[in-house]
Amino acid sequence: MGVRTGAQYLADLDEKPRELWIDGTRITSRMSQHPAFRNVARSVAALYDYQADPAHRDVMTYPSPSTGEPVSLSFLIPRTREDLARRRGMMEAWANLSGGFLGRSPDYLNADLMALASAAPFFAQNDPRFEDNIRRYYEYVREHDLALTHTLINPQANRGASLAQQADPYLAARIVERTADGIIIRGARMLATLPMADEILVFPSTVIRATDEDRPYAYAFALPLSTPGLKLICRESFDYGRSHFDHPLGSRFEEMDCMVVFNDVLVPWERVFLLEDGELCNRLYPDTDATVHMTHQVVVKNIAKAEFILGVASLIVDTIGIEQFQHVQEKIAEIIKAVETEKAFVTASEAGARENRWGVMTPDWTPLNIARNTFPYVYPRLVEIIQQLGASGLMAIPTENDLAAPALRPDIDRYYQARNTPAAERIRLFRLAWDIAVSTFGGRQTLYERFFFGDPVRMAGALYASYDKNPMKERVRRFLNETPIPVPGRE
Repeated sequence: MGVRTGAQYLADLDEKPRELWIDGTRITSRMSQHPAFRNVARSVAALYDYQADPAHRDVMTYPSPSTGEPVSLSFLIPRTREDLARRRGMMEAWANLSGGFLGRSPDYLNADLMALASAAPFFAQNDPRFEDNIRRYYEYVREHDLALTHTLINPQANRGASLAQQADPYLAARIVERTADGIIIRGARMLATLPMADEILVFPSTVIRATDEDRPYAYAFALPLSTPGLKLICRESFDYGRSHFDHPLGSRFEEMDCMVVFNDVLVPWERVFLLEDGELCNRLYPDTDATVHMTHQVVVKNIAKAEFILGVASLIVDTIGIEQFQHVQEKIAEIIKAVETEKAFVTASEAGARENRWGVMTPDWTPLNIARNTFPYVYPRLVEIIQQLGASGLMAIPTENDLAAPALRPDIDRYYQARNTPAAERIRLFRLAWDIAVSTFGGRQTLYERFFFGDPVRMAGALYASYDKNPMKERVRRFLNETPIPVPGRE
């Protein structure tokens, strides 16, 4: 089949309904037309249209190894540094279409699945069938250009107890039984973002204890979101049905987050990749380098987001004429440093790329790891700078209807003008800044970036434990040993 168009993506969305609940109501009509999902569905469709456009074919696709048809470059198994750079170019194009505000664009998990399938022998350690399963699934998703979501986290009930020791052993999704057709799963997982995907990856994330009682929580599999018994419970939508003028980001990129409930869901054997082996589940990401390739995509997205914020901040400065103040210049310089630092991380990761044990050209993990440990602190600061520059101007912003009201327009044109911009243009810019830094959508984006890869404190602890500090310590020891320690009584 090869790459899909946006129309094909939307048709697939409507033809394969899923049990999706929002605000106490189950969606029974076409998902692509529901007020909570239609705008972001169109934004995802625009990504597919851009990719399918023959004018972008060289940047966005490569010939399928199976059919020769063009497939997304996000599925490319890189063999050279040039392959990595080429795949990055595809990711940059998609990220720039959303300004980095569509955090779960399909290329994120495509990179994950590519790495997993390239390391297929890893899964054979659990069961020889699983090696073929992960390869075939990767090819299926690639050839049908599917969008994936994933769920990694267990419900927040009692964080002081293990999964098996919760008051309800089926609070966290676990294996109920094995059957001739597959495994039965009961319980819940969070946090599935982009429920308008085609399929869901259900993979381990946190450390699984290697005990018999925790074995039922150790697994990895994939399912269509339309699978019977699979229920998605959405949070409140942050797309309030306002225009692109009033909510320029929330009305386009509200990608939604869900709790996933498994009501005795059958997972066919061909969709199972790991089963009841906590040790292998804990080794999954480091041994396959999936996290490295996912992070490569994420940092590309972060660059687009930081660049977009730099553009917004710079336009605010120009619009209201504050560029002469040194504290303003310092704030813009801070954003510039954030942009260029993220770029440097990607450049360093690609320059230091090496072929891994599976024959995949893999970016250097250290720069990417530092990048993912840095951005959770950088992004809230970028938002804070927008708040500081916009100040009260972010609160006193008329709506599109205000501008259209004849009785108000003369006053708006007079009192909302800026030094270098007429009122309507100033208002449009400040509504965009408000949607980044003040709105509910913007608040979700900040929380999302804080915890994209998990608890920043735990991530810092993992960085501390894994980073090789011995060469630096030895260098200091050698320096110290050049100067003998004084001995009492000896001149």
